[in-house]
Amino acid sequence: MRCGEAIVAILRRYGADTLFGIPGVHTLEYFRGLTRQGMRVVLPRHEQGASFMADGYARTTGRPAVCCVITGPGVTNAATGIGQAYADSVPMFVLASVTASATLGRGRGHLHECKDQRGIAEPITGLALSARRAEEIPELLARAWGTLTSGRPRPVYLEVPIDVLAEEVGDGWDPLPPVRPEPGPVPA
Repeated sequence: MRCGEAIVAILRRYGADTLFGIPGVHTLEYFRGLTRQGMRVVLPRHEQGASFMADGYARTTGRPAVCCVITGPGVTNAATGIGQAYADSVPMFVLASVTASATLGRGRGHLHECKDQRGIAEPITGLALSARRAEEIPELLARAWGTLTSGRPRPVYLEVPIDVLAEEVGDGWDPLPPVRPEPGPVPA
């Protein structure tokens, strides 16, 4: 199993059942095996549509929805729907790709590179995380799912470099128990 498929498998085991997004070179590894995992896929025409569809799904079902977007403009295109979900306290798990590890932070424009893609997501999510190695992903998913499903619902964001998404991870991972954030003041 590749890392992207293992990520989706964990989300499925946490209870996510529907993914909104557009398959492509940036997100191909997330889309591998979605039907094998029993995850329903809804294909919009644009990433903004994916984020609004995920928002609407979560509002009507009461369950977190997954929005999957490509590097750079995929994140910026989806930002309006993510921001709406943030403002209205809607649980959305945003999966994003980011440029290959060797190109991160180089500013050479590789594959829709943004200077600080996670920085785009931080003000419109309850938690924005960046994975840099496959082995750290189960812990990041546990933190993200714990944040998503406790306290005030807000979108969470996880970006993974496209080369890490393609790494083989054996049979995948067992999901870790969700890590709930420490209680404290809820941001406005």
